[in-house]
Amino acid sequence: MVRRFGAFDILHFVRRILAVSLLVVFAVGFSPAEDVSFHRIKVPDAKGRPVQAVLTFSDTDKAIAVHPVKGGDPVTIPYAEIDDCSYEYTKKHQVSDATIATVPLGIGAVGMIRKSTTHWLEIHYTEQDVRHTYVVQMDKHNYLRVLEAVKKHTGKDAEVLGNADKRR
Repeated sequence: MVRRFGAFDILHFVRRILAVSLLVVFAVGFSPAEDVSFHRIKVPDAKGRPVQAVLTFSDTDKAIAVHPVKGGDPVTIPYAEIDDCSYEYTKKHQVSDATIATVPLGIGAVGMIRKSTTHWLEIHYTEQDVRHTYVVQMDKHNYLRVLEAVKKHTGKDAEVLGNADKRR
């Protein structure tokens, strides 16, 4: 015997699907705070040289954490201590010892013509009544996501320094 579904059965099925989908939407919408990390970051070490690091926006700790990949002391800046942030980019010709040495061959000249763009984030914060600035070099692939994370997690918009409208 084949059972046929009536209008009541279909309506009951639709209500169950709707209830489950609403439950999923509310569970995702009210999920606990999350941590966002960025791996293509460079920060200065103790000697001022840029080193690879991981930049983490931690809503559980309410702080920005910077952990150098190879050794070095991690830096933690609580959201409440952040005064403001600023973004800037620089363009410069790629001149190094290697490009200068290969200029006679023509390869170095091509390398020196190219320009590289570097994206910088400055985090200005106050710790024990002393104002500090922490500088982070961002990658061209994730600098926009880092700036969005600054706005989302700290509530402060990064001030754009220089002529960022012409960054191409």
